[in-house]
Amino acid sequence: MEFIQNILGGKASPSPSPVPAGDDAGFADFAGVPDPSPAVASPSPITSTASTSTQTSLPTVPYTKWYRVWERTSPADFKAEAMILPFLIAVILVHLWGTKTNKRKANTWIAAHAPILEQEYATTGFSSRTSPSSGTSNTTIPMELMRENAPNEFVTYASGRQNVAFLDIKLSLIKRYNPLVVLGEYIVGFLFDSSPLPEERIDYTAYTFDGREALIVPAKKGEERKSTHNSAYDGFVWAVVNKDNMKRLRDDRYDVSLTTTKDHPKLPAWATVMSEANEITETLLTSELIKAVHDAGDDAFEALIITDQPVDRPSKIDETIPKKRITLSLRVPSDYAKILPVFQSYLRIPDVLVSHGRFRPEVMRKVRATRDEEIRKLKKVDEDEKAEERKLAQDKKKREEREAMLKSLSAVEQKKYLDKERDKEQKRQQKRRTMRA
Repeated sequence: MEFIQNILGGKASPSPSPVPAGDDAGFADFAGVPDPSPAVASPSPITSTASTSTQTSLPTVPYTKWYRVWERTSPADFKAEAMILPFLIAVILVHLWGTKTNKRKANTWIAAHAPILEQEYATTGFSSRTSPSSGTSNTTIPMELMRENAPNEFVTYASGRQNVAFLDIKLSLIKRYNPLVVLGEYIVGFLFDSSPLPEERIDYTAYTFDGREALIVPAKKGEERKSTHNSAYDGFVWAVVNKDNMKRLRDDRYDVSLTTTKDHPKLPAWATVMSEANEITETLLTSELIKAVHDAGDDAFEALIITDQPVDRPSKIDETIPKKRITLSLRVPSDYAKILPVFQSYLRIPDVLVSHGRFRPEVMRKVRATRDEEIRKLKKVDEDEKAEERKLAQDKKKREEREAMLKSLSAVEQKKYLDKERDKEQKRQQKRRTMRA
């Protein structure tokens, strides 16, 4: 009995003495004076056994150099990282250098051309009119003057000029931030004539009103539009091109392929005229433009094109609707002063077209004849396609009627009908062989 009590926690405690009744019933009473010496708990066999087993199951782990990384590693463990890191740093530095160089070139361009644009157009850039000297630094492109479409492509916009709806300008630079791509483009351009070598160029495209001011710029509500002069002119294709680009332009552009090439004695030897009529050349090739082409030089001037036809060959009649525009393509020069004269002449060409761009009926009859011939070809192709569609629809209808009729016949009647069809087909083929013989 005592053994069981020890297991359960020692001897049983003595029962408390009964509480006396009377006046002291509200207070606790003790059986005797408490022993001042602390009670010693008897050890339990279960508790001692558990603690002993815990100590034996968790051996002491020595503190080794595994916890000290600087002791268990050496520089030899980072050979791969040491080989990759220089290339990674070089790629980052080249990218930063390339993007910064392209931005600096773009700022140089806008600083040289924005004053001329602001003289010719009411709005330059993508916001209110702003002076190019304000905010044009060597590394930051003002958002109101030019936007960055890509690290190698920058665009600007101008509007608010008589005879011109708006002007789009795109500056394309070499991808200096990616030398491998540039090297690949040079190799492909060197091996294949169809792929030109990478060049830095400026493309200007002016869209003329051509008498449609009321449609392009509608008047405000309640505002009476003032009468404007007639800004329409005859549609034609005329170009002054660098002979190095003549074959590529004729192959790549449908509108230029409509012209004939003829050298002009007043132009430099490296330039030629592509026109639909000699009278157009004599009207548009002014002395100011000739001098500007001379000043631009062979290394900067590519092409000046006045056109009303699409760049890609039209496949539908709707695509032959004339859309008049004027384009100028220049290579980025080392000194922008040499291309400013041809740029200024280009901005004033719409005024020359409105003033002198109406030619004799005999001249325009020849120009329209080429366009009418192309339209006739497209109409013939369209008619052939429609006839083919009608034939396919008729054949489909006949097959459906034949299948419906065969379903309504009995097996014997179907066999007779098919035999009759087979005989007709044999007679038809025999007749064809007889006619060929």
